[in-house]
Amino acid sequence: MPRLLHPNAAHVADILISRGHHGVVVTSPEPTPTAAAAAESHGVSVGAIVKSLVFLLDDDPVLLLVSGAHQVNLDATGKRLDGTLTRAPLELVKHSTGQPIGGIAPVGHPTNLPTFVDETLSGYPELWAAAGHPNTVFRTTYSELLRITAGLAVDVT
Repeated sequence: MPRLLHPNAAHVADILISRGHHGVVVTSPEPTPTAAAAAESHGVSVGAIVKSLVFLLDDDPVLLLVSGAHQVNLDATGKRLDGTLTRAPLELVKHSTGQPIGGIAPVGHPTNLPTFVDETLSGYPELWAAAGHPNTVFRTTYSELLRITAGLAVDVT
């Protein structure tokens, strides 16, 4: 009997399809809440894993889609975005995305988060991003990720 997608992942798949993506979501038997675990599970470089991270740019939440191989340089990235970048409190992350930590997708949030995409992700022919639940991911490309999120490229290092 086929497994049903978690409701968050089904919502993400619907959003992906509405934005011209194929909408295929892959479910892993075990959660892959870290970039390293997701990379190992899918047999790809950790740099090809897209981490969806919520920060505050001054006082407003923003979404940064970051290569699994990188940490965000808060000072430098904040300056590039013309503000001060700080980590968002966990409750704000949950409220802004409606998705659990370790499974936050680039799309499908109840709020419209301004989105910035780590430009080094462009160096990978395919990317894997969480699909709304720690057990789910979807495959995409850098150009498609920019398009489906209306994201802007940024250097986060």
